[in-house]
Amino acid sequence: MEHEKVGIVEVAERAGVSVATVSRVLNRRTGVSPKTRQAVERVLEELGYERSATGGGVIGVITPGLSIPIFGVLAERIGLALAPHGLRAVVCPALPGGVQERDFLKSLLDLGASGIVFCSASNTLDAVDPELVPMLESRAVPYVCINGRFEEGSSVAYSTDDGYAAELSVRHLHQLGHRRIGMAAGPVGNRPADRRVKGYRAAMAAVGLDPEGLVVRQTYSVEGGRFAAEQLLDQGATAVIACSDQMALGAIRAARRQGLAVPGDVSVIGYDDGPLMEFTDPPLTTVRQPVDRLAAEVARGLVGLLAGRQVPVGELMFQPEVVVRGTTGPHHDRRPPS
Repeated sequence: MEHEKVGIVEVAERAGVSVATVSRVLNRRTGVSPKTRQAVERVLEELGYERSATGGGVIGVITPGLSIPIFGVLAERIGLALAPHGLRAVVCPALPGGVQERDFLKSLLDLGASGIVFCSASNTLDAVDPELVPMLESRAVPYVCINGRFEEGSSVAYSTDDGYAAELSVRHLHQLGHRRIGMAAGPVGNRPADRRVKGYRAAMAAVGLDPEGLVVRQTYSVEGGRFAAEQLLDQGATAVIACSDQMALGAIRAARRQGLAVPGDVSVIGYDDGPLMEFTDPPLTTVRQPVDRLAAEVARGLVGLLAGRQVPVGELMFQPEVVVRGTTGPHHDRRPPS
């Protein structure tokens, strides 16, 4: 067998161990007996396996396109948190649920990647590619999720509390005197978006407001935010809760195209607190995801799994916070367009 064609699967089969065990040996991790470690090392030598060509020590971070700033920041923080443990993060941008995401995952596993982080990827979708989780489980490769977990399998997830984020937004705008509070939400079937809508409806009911007709589902983009805000403004909304900072920027654009001032006529609150949001005009009021805490916990959980330690299965929720800037203000009767 030519050494350049040898993969981690072949090594595992020849040694009679799991792929995860070979990965632990390659990464010099604990959880492998001396006898098993010697057997794997012997097979590596027999097959001429080149360690420099392996993905051992590599963690694949599968995330939506890096044009969305918060995902670039989160991937960077994860990489920094993993580095002290001798692990290298490789960022794989792909649309959730698409063929590219599956191809990235297969390539990472074939190269012997030590672990996978699903960062707001397929783990956020109700309709999941049925091949993903079985592919991971069959290779026994540790993986963790951010902002949603796979229903099948034994996944570990670390998520921002989206329902509470919506509650914070409603509460902030209600305290400013707004009563027609609309939501520009993400698409149906996206778990974070669905959770925010549920949290928004509950929060509106808690303060005695009727949310009927004030939720518009769109894409997480400037264009999606603008389209949703146009409909909400037509319904008389004086405030818009956007489910991403990009959607919030689109909502501001929609208001200005109708001759409305932000926040004089319409208040807008975003979500994420990505880079540069404090430098928009006016600076964007938004709900901040606890990126540093999420990244640190993701790294801690993944390192624990790689070391063979027990990590609680389920979804750990992190609390967000409202960052008040210049796009939200007291309710005023809307002025007629000039």
